[in-house]
Parts: sequence; structure tokens; C-alpha cells
Amino acid sequence: MKTGIVCLVLGYVLSQFYRAFLAVLSPELSNELAATPETLATASGIWFLTFAVMQIPVGMALDKIGPKITASALLLIGGGGGALLFSFAVNSNHITVAMGLLGVGCSPILMSAYYIFARSFSPRLFATLAGLSLGLGTLGNVASALPLTIAVQYFGWRGAILSLAFITFAIAILIFLFVKNPPRLESEKVGSGSIFSILRIPAIWPIIAIMSVTYAPAAGIRGLWISPYLADVFVISNEMIGMATLIMGFAMILGSILYGPLDRVVPSKKKIILIGNLMCSLSCFSLFIFPENSLVMSIVLLAMVGFFGSSFAVIIGHGRDFIPPHLIGRGVTLLNLFGIGGAGLLQAWSGKIFTKFSLETSLVFSYQAIFLFFGLFLFLGCLIYLFSKDA
Repeated sequence: MKTGIVCLVLGYVLSQFYRAFLAVLSPELSNELAATPETLATASGIWFLTFAVMQIPVGMALDKIGPKITASALLLIGGGGGALLFSFAVNSNHITVAMGLLGVGCSPILMSAYYIFARSFSPRLFATLAGLSLGLGTLGNVASALPLTIAVQYFGWRGAILSLAFITFAIAILIFLFVKNPPRLESEKVGSGSIFSILRIPAIWPIIAIMSVTYAPAAGIRGLWISPYLADVFVISNEMIGMATLIMGFAMILGSILYGPLDRVVPSKKKIILIGNLMCSLSCFSLFIFPENSLVMSIVLLAMVGFFGSSFAVIIGHGRDFIPPHLIGRGVTLLNLFGIGGAGLLQAWSGKIFTKFSLETSLVFSYQAIFLFFGLFLFLGCLIYLFSKDA
């Protein structure tokens, strides 16, 4: 089982890479394929939306056939195929389609690991294991920063992504070879119920509210906006941008790893989640107020967005506390649907906001509008989450 978990974490490294690499490739894609910021925001949003839509069939597949085939087949076809198409893209439409395929391919990976954790380990260990795997997987987010910048310089963006396509094929095969499905439940309820059974649980709704907005600021800014923001406002080199994205990526790793064990120290998941997300919202508001004061301040605030915006695993753990065992697969993927789907919708909207304000106002205010947009939605989610309860 340990080898299988390692393979799934490697797959999740790829998932994190593919959701964030457009931030580094945006200058090359703009120059070679005439891709605009709005086009890339839409493509990034498509990744999140296809990923989110896939959570319903993925949850059913996890409960019925297990993570072994579910994760390996989708990563092989969608992940490897999407990366292959991306490397041969000749226009921005190909980029959008490729991102959709990548979203399909990455959709089962983390939830397959969470399914195994929920079925094979005690509930008290779930958030710790989920946070650790999330943190380690976020190394892919880091790899999409400075390492990708260096790879593009030596091999070109097409060569770098083509190499990733073959790595994706290889990891999909490893998942098939080494992941083992947890023992099936003997309960007659196995396979019964649906997502509507979960939605009828009153305690799950405030958790869905915060889940829908918690990931959007970190994913949206780190996945796309950090690079053009720093380039346009502070006029710095690609290497400096790569370093800044690396710092934000490491902050996300640290946050994911530290959030997990906190629920074993602080008895209330609600307090952990609420305080962390309010701090993330405050960081977004600070970027709105001080968008160009200093490069160092902006990088620190971006790192804070990444760190405090990494409560994803704890929120999944909070929801898992209310989900019946025979619906674990569908339950965790339902929460993931709202988390990734919300990030995708907000990311797509952020592109339209940027286009609107860049035409009507200054470039700096366009980025301020994006930071305010993410901060307000997260704050609203926190207000609704106030009505949640601990299990």
C-alpha cells in the first residue's frame, strides 16, 4: 500500500504542476500563439471546471471499482494525452482543449489517495495524512516555477511539456501496477446512496460554502496572475518572477503540511479553518490596498495567500466527519467538486475582470480588482462558514 500511495503522490505532483504552469509559460504562449491574458485565464479555468465536473463520476468509480483503475486510466488518457496535445499546440484553442484533457486526467489522483486514507486509517489521522500528501504533491506547484523556467530556457516550452507527457504516461502505469484497492465493505449499503444523500446532511452545507472559495485565491494567483502582475507592475526579469512563484509555492507546501496536524492540537477544525481563511482574505485585501508599494511586500503578501489558503485538506477532513463510510468516495469527491469548481469559475471570471478594467482604467488597478475579487468571495465564504459545527 505504501508504494501505491507514493505513486499517487507522484501523480498529484503532476496535477499541481498542470494547474499552475501557465503562469510561467504565459510570455512564450503570448509571443508564439498570440494567447491573451483572458484566453489563458479561460484555459486555466477550463482545467478546474473539467476537473470539477469529473468528481461525480470519479466518486462513483472509487466506491464501485476502486482507485487502482480509476486513477491510472484517467491519468494515462487525459493527463498524458493532454500534455501531448499541449506540446504540439499551434493556436490558443489547442491550449484550451489540452487544459480540459489535463483536468480530466488529474481529477482522480488526490481523491484516490484520500479514499484510501478514509477507508484504511482512523478518522483522527485523516487530516494529517491528507495534509501531508497535499503538501508533498504541491512540490509540483514549485516545479512549475523556477525549474520550469530553466527547462524552457534550455529545451523550449514544447520540449519541456513533451517530456512531461512521457513522465505522465510512466506514472499512470506505476499507479496501475502498485496501487491496491482497500477491502470492500461487507455492509449491504455498499454502492447504495448518491450525492443527494450527502447533500441532505445539513452540516455539510456551510462546509461546501467555504470549500467553494478557499482554494480560489491561492490557485488563481499562483496559477496565472502572479507572473503578469509582477512583470507589469514591478518590471522584473523572468528569473525573478520564477523565484517569486517558487516562494509562493513553498508557502503553499508549508501551509498544507502544517494545517493537517493542527486538528490534533486544536480540538476545533472550525476554528482552524475560519482563522486561516480570514487571514488569506486579509492578505488579498492588503494586495488590493498596496499593489505597488514594494516588491518585497508584494511577495510576502503573495506567500501569505499561499500559506493561509492551503486549508483544503482540513476542510475535506471536516466534511469527512459527517459522511457515512459507504459514501466516502462520493463524499470527498463532492467536496472536491465544489473546491475545484469554485476555483475554476472564479479564475475564469478573474480573466474577464482583468480585461474589463485594463481597457477602462490603469493596468495596476486591473490587478487590484482581481485581488479584491478573490478576497471578497473568500470573506463571504467565511461568513457562511460561521454557521458550521464541529463533529
